[in-house]
Amino acid sequence: MIDLSKYRKIHCIGIGGIGLSAIAEILLSRGYNVSGSDMKESEITDRLRQTGAVIYLEHVAENVENADLVVYSAAIAEDNPEMVRAKQLGIPTASRAEILGLLMDEYPNSIAISGTHGKTTTTSMVSVVLEKNKLEPTILVGGYLSEIDGNYKVGKGSFFVTEACEYRDSFLSLRPYIEVILNIDSDHLDYFKDIEHIVKSFDRFSKNIKSGGNIIAYDANPFINRIIKDIEGAITYGYNPSCTYAISDVKFDINGMPSFNISYRGEPQGTMELSVPGEHNILNATAAFACCHQLGVSSENIIRVLKLYTGTKRRFDIIGKAKENITIIDDYAHHPTEIKATLSAAQNLKHNRIWCLFQPHTYTRTLALFDDFIDSFKGADKLILTDIYAAREKDIYNISSDKLSERIKIAHPEIEAVYIKDFDEIATKVLEEAESDDLVITMGAGDIYKVGQIILEKGQA
Repeated sequence: MIDLSKYRKIHCIGIGGIGLSAIAEILLSRGYNVSGSDMKESEITDRLRQTGAVIYLEHVAENVENADLVVYSAAIAEDNPEMVRAKQLGIPTASRAEILGLLMDEYPNSIAISGTHGKTTTTSMVSVVLEKNKLEPTILVGGYLSEIDGNYKVGKGSFFVTEACEYRDSFLSLRPYIEVILNIDSDHLDYFKDIEHIVKSFDRFSKNIKSGGNIIAYDANPFINRIIKDIEGAITYGYNPSCTYAISDVKFDINGMPSFNISYRGEPQGTMELSVPGEHNILNATAAFACCHQLGVSSENIIRVLKLYTGTKRRFDIIGKAKENITIIDDYAHHPTEIKATLSAAQNLKHNRIWCLFQPHTYTRTLALFDDFIDSFKGADKLILTDIYAAREKDIYNISSDKLSERIKIAHPEIEAVYIKDFDEIATKVLEEAESDDLVITMGAGDIYKVGQIILEKGQA
């Protein structure tokens, strides 16, 4: 295991990413000399530069030559020129997850929130509750959180809160005090062979809990139940009255915001009122409640803070209104389960029609879950698909958004589905055809959010 105290000059490959940037910030706060490379300028790289990091906007071998440790993100391949050069020079390398694990080990109250869906929202909820209760947590979250003005914060307390990503088994480097498993579903099939492979990884992760710690898990997921059935004292949450933390009496107001009662071991704890929509956020909030309650925060204080929580950027983010009271919403959903959850949440809002502007994320995911994607858009009246966002991949899979659009039209003729490549053309179509009180949701983990910005610029209310 790497001893960080032996190194002073740390170079981060992929430093502009949402995960590694947070690690770089923590290292800077501890006095390390940090440099890093990425392929483009961003708000994240600007912030890191202002904090003291040296930033290179290209991946070239020379960038690592003064480093005594190289840290890389999960998106960096072995043939990256900086990785190759580090190995040639004998410079030690470590994954972002390995460094995250080492940092977490220093905090007695470390919380790792895992699951195929909902990690960012639940991590944000836990972080805000701890922050507002003056526990000064260190926070690493996979999205912009307004309460901390970014995706990370270095706190002074004993609490460390982070997302635990399963991709490439990254979370196996973490050893948390409290581990949350929100759900298990098929995803990242460019790495995992199948759902059984995914379940095995989560099972291994469940055995990483520190002595005296515990696991908090959603009881209605069959894969999770297989994992926790032999874990003594496992804490469960869900709609079943037998859960450790049980949900009941769910209601939605006219704006689609839920309220529900929550109990702990059969004892009523109060009524949760949320300012984020959707049944999926009922579960996210209950997981966050359970986590913070186990850490000693009172039920009253948890309920008070979560009522004020309005979400993270790109998670059902209402970004504005265009002409004719057309509401523009941006959401990060890029998996069939997430798409269904987002469209279900939209149904609870007052609306005329729902437009979904979807950008699939990665060729491997689109191919592996193709049939699931076909049935994911039942809540939409109008569906526009644009080109697949490649991210780390090359187009070698003979799969396309156009093909997906054609299959959706056959399977669901009630949905007006169309493929459009150009973002400006998508915005023009929406502005020409959208009616009063329509909801327009840009959806995907790539850069589809730009279409919403174009719509607002062209169609000022």
